[in-house]
Amino acid sequence: MAIDGTDDQIAAVRAFNRFYTRKLGVLDQHLGKSPFSLSEARVLYELAHRDDLAAKEIGTELGLDPGYLSRIVQNFDEKGLITRKPLPADRRQYQLSLTAKGRQSFAKLNLGSQNEVAAMLAQLSPGDATRLTQAMATIETVLEPRRSQPAAFMLRSHRVGDMGWVISRQAAAYAADYNWDISYEALVAEICAQFIKNYDAAREHCWIAEVGGEPVGSIFLVKATDEIAKLRLLQVEKKARGLGVGRALVEQCIQGARERGYSRMTLWTQSILVAARGIYQSAGFRLVKEEKHHSFGADLVGETWERDL
Repeated sequence: MAIDGTDDQIAAVRAFNRFYTRKLGVLDQHLGKSPFSLSEARVLYELAHRDDLAAKEIGTELGLDPGYLSRIVQNFDEKGLITRKPLPADRRQYQLSLTAKGRQSFAKLNLGSQNEVAAMLAQLSPGDATRLTQAMATIETVLEPRRSQPAAFMLRSHRVGDMGWVISRQAAAYAADYNWDISYEALVAEICAQFIKNYDAAREHCWIAEVGGEPVGSIFLVKATDEIAKLRLLQVEKKARGLGVGRALVEQCIQGARERGYSRMTLWTQSILVAARGIYQSAGFRLVKEEKHHSFGADLVGETWERDL
């Protein structure tokens, strides 16, 4: 006998679970056409979006059995997808981070999943697609309401000293996350130097995100042509990820471009920068060009994204 929920409600939820797992293609123990199981894909996702997590944190967040999680971590380690280092506070626990190979694997997995969902939505009318996503949001909100408010952040205009911070943090972050060499620091330094030397307040700007008075992110709006603005150097510190800082910076940059009279906006990024690409896409940018290149000591796929203003 059911204690909570009517028999019809229980049957409806179970039927939906069976339908949706079949629709996602996870019944064959792999997510879509990838080599990863659904649990492995979720672990990759957490590591790609929340760096330097303890294995125990991931297990708690995803509700995974410790033994099963240990096997996933061991498999990832053997394939060179992650690095492991003991936590200073408890040498029995490990802090996990994706390697460059791990981020590339996640980027491929994420793109495949994105394309599969896009194909599914393409079969629906705009109205049905909206109803579907709204229903999904309702399910998520009802089953797991927000427990607390995220930390507050603010955006401000650049000031003296900010360019040095941007150069330092960009170089350190990409070296740590993707093993890019010092030539990337040289590129960022050149962009910042040109921004300062040729700064046109009527057409260009830089915004710095702060939490508690401490810089945690940045973005640049620069002039490409009289009609086209260029978004450059989006970066968010690890400790501020998940607060919506990146999305707010991009939205501010788009609004700033509109206010300065541009009709179109462009940006150049790399295929492995999954979180940033997701923000660009949700902000209305579309991928218009891809090109393989070797830069910053790595084999990369450069991408040009554009949107009308």
